Amino acid sequence: MTASYAVQPATAPLNATIRPPGSKSITNRALVCAALAEGQSRLSGVLHSDDTRVMIEGLGKLGIGVTADGPTSLVVSGCGGQIPALEADLFIGNSGTTIRFLTAMVTLGHGAFRLDGVPRMRERPIGDLADALNTLGATVRCEGDSGCPPVSVHANGLPGGEATVRGDISSQFLSGLMMAAAGAEGEVSLGVVGELVSKPYVAMTLEVMRSFGASPSADNQLASFTIPASGYRGCDYEIEPDASAASYFWAAAAIVGGTVKVEGLSVDALQGDVGVVDCLESMGCHVQRDANSITVTGGKLRGAELNMNAISDTAQTIAAVALFAEGPTTITGIGHNRHKETDRIADLATELRRLGAAVDEHEDGMTITPGPLRSAQVQTYDDHRMAMSLALVGLKQPGVVILDPGCTSKTYPEYFRDLETLLQS
Repeated sequence: MTASYAVQPATAPLNATIRPPGSKSITNRALVCAALAEGQSRLSGVLHSDDTRVMIEGLGKLGIGVTADGPTSLVVSGCGGQIPALEADLFIGNSGTTIRFLTAMVTLGHGAFRLDGVPRMRERPIGDLADALNTLGATVRCEGDSGCPPVSVHANGLPGGEATVRGDISSQFLSGLMMAAAGAEGEVSLGVVGELVSKPYVAMTLEVMRSFGASPSADNQLASFTIPASGYRGCDYEIEPDASAASYFWAAAAIVGGTVKVEGLSVDALQGDVGVVDCLESMGCHVQRDANSITVTGGKLRGAELNMNAISDTAQTIAAVALFAEGPTTITGIGHNRHKETDRIADLATELRRLGAAVDEHEDGMTITPGPLRSAQVQTYDDHRMAMSLALVGLKQPGVVILDPGCTSKTYPEYFRDLETLLQS
């Protein structure tokens, strides 16, 4: 894309129906389970993006075949838990799911593996995952400062046993452990220390694992888990649309007015991020929840107090909506967002102020008080969610320009095209 993207304001209330591309989170989980499975799997509804590309490339370097079978379908030739490659050097860009899932996965192999990424990835912690894997009998070392990548793994199978993992940094540590544990030599018991962030993503992992024949169990609080060494079985698996991506279109209805219907998602979706519509509802929107769609109609927006710990990837979306509300909006429970593609609290606060809001930053969130909005060139910090969410402001406020719009290729390469289509519906 070009170096910048000038957002065109909407000229009328929205009346649109859209189906976002497949879920990145489900795609990468399904790829790992299918790769470890006995037999072949066919994945449909696959997301094609930077994050899924580096996962597929990583699996390829491990000797696992992944081939296209249509525009959004892949065939994965599972390795039956026996990773073919004896060594590999994996570059995973800035994909948190990829480095965390593959670090755990390669401990099941035999040989030497190294995982690295872009400079920002070398600032994103992974030491707690390495510690848990070492407790289970692996040999994993973080080469970077303060438990950050690069990561080296000297693999000789994963014996199993009991381990704990901190829950306050990233749920991806736990998800990576769980998926690898089904391929361990013995049963694995995992305990979470402290409050687990983004619990719906862990529930998602459990369901994807079960779809591929594993039989993990968990307590009701998602604080302890037992994973038998059952392995996985290949299957046909359909991936639902990305709920985080859908949040931008629902938020567009809130900001511009009118109605946006997102197809392929319901309140029973695997992705907890569909819960963002509850936040929009509490801010004054009307939400219609059907069997295979969720529709948001804009209303008079009001500020709200929102704990977004479980759906933190949509916090930036709600922050954009908050600029158009009457009264302040406080978002809490997202302290772990400081360890994402960028510091999604401090940097988001900077850009919201640039657009005219008053923002009080907290350790685990922020309070946004709307002010007279103004045009601005918005920095994106190589963060796809910063670009996609703050572009929404430009649907109502003229003169909003998104810098480095190409960063959306991480999870949604066609985002700006789809946003324009939404306005034309």
